[in-house]
Amino acid sequence: MQLRYSFRLYPNGPQRSALARAFGCARVVYNDALRARETARASGEPFPTSGDLSRLLITEAKLTEERTWLGDVSAVVLQQSLRNLDSAYRNFFDGLKGKRPRMGAPRFKSRKDNRQAIRFTANARWKITAGGDLSLPKIGDVRVKWSRSLPCVPSTVTVIKDAAGRYFASFVVEAGPEVLPDVPSAVGIDLGLGHFAVLSDGTKVDAPRFLRRAEKKLKRQQGRLSRKAKGSKNKDKARIKVARAHAQVADARREFHHQLSTRIIRDNQAIAVEDLAVKGLARTRLAKSVNDAGWSAFVAMLEYKAAKFGRGFFRIGRFEPTSQVCSQCGVKDGPKPLHTRVWECRACGAVLDRDINAAVNVARAAGLAVSACGAQVRPVRVPAQRGEAGTHRDGQPTVVGILGL
Repeated sequence: MQLRYSFRLYPNGPQRSALARAFGCARVVYNDALRARETARASGEPFPTSGDLSRLLITEAKLTEERTWLGDVSAVVLQQSLRNLDSAYRNFFDGLKGKRPRMGAPRFKSRKDNRQAIRFTANARWKITAGGDLSLPKIGDVRVKWSRSLPCVPSTVTVIKDAAGRYFASFVVEAGPEVLPDVPSAVGIDLGLGHFAVLSDGTKVDAPRFLRRAEKKLKRQQGRLSRKAKGSKNKDKARIKVARAHAQVADARREFHHQLSTRIIRDNQAIAVEDLAVKGLARTRLAKSVNDAGWSAFVAMLEYKAAKFGRGFFRIGRFEPTSQVCSQCGVKDGPKPLHTRVWECRACGAVLDRDINAAVNVARAAGLAVSACGAQVRPVRVPAQRGEAGTHRDGQPTVVGILGL
């Protein structure tokens, strides 16, 4: 499987200028190719091929006076820009055919975009020096902050500049599965807003609410930005401060997702989650809280880590009535309003925690063998059915705790 490793880059002044030039050249080639194809589509002509675009927009353009500066950057960067356009069109058409989720049509890039990126393949002859620097053609040896070692020789490297002015090197490597020792437990996960995740074993993880906690700081920085004169250097500095504040929130959320997903993968042999309609929820009055939780990113981490470490991963349909079915007797008790957090089953009398009960039902809907003991809030006496001999069996208490993150 392919994995991506990202590391922070610290280019010096000349290297930042060279990277800005490379970003600009790649952006110009991309926009020229997109314009050529859209012009051909509007006139009813066939799309120009990548080979024709490469010859016209790179090879021949370098010989013209208007595009001589394309020769100041690596040709591989420009070729990869055309390949990125091909991928954008392919993803767009595959979405129309139903082969993948729908995506918008390719759009023109701007120097004001929040993210600038260029890609180097092995043909560019980039390398990692003996001193640990990243040597890039026509840019130089850029200092890298290595947080861990790469598992193998990477095939490509992408240099990224984000809205906060930070630079990153993203490596793509081929890695085999790292199978963890088998464990007997399986778990279902119910994601929410009051608690970020509730596990079928009764564990509840509080929602960290990183964006909510940083709102005062973000509001203050945004207010300072709005008071700066348009087009001034002070406005650019204020914009960077706002972007860095947002980047800190995103980094903290990502770190939380990584720690929690890794712990769940290590402690359980199989994991089941519900396929939530995040895009729909993000259009409601809960939009800020839904986006702050980052459910989609967390589930994506669980999925790829399960594949990497040999664990089972299951998604159940979003229309599964996990909050309406009693996990003790399996009877559907009907919908419940959101403010109802504890309810009593009218069939068996079990008193159930709404979230833990849903997590147990998520696991069972995925075919996982889990105990329903965590769904019960307090022991209740269940009367024997008519004609049934034997004594009453005591219920089992809930195990509810908060993970220390």
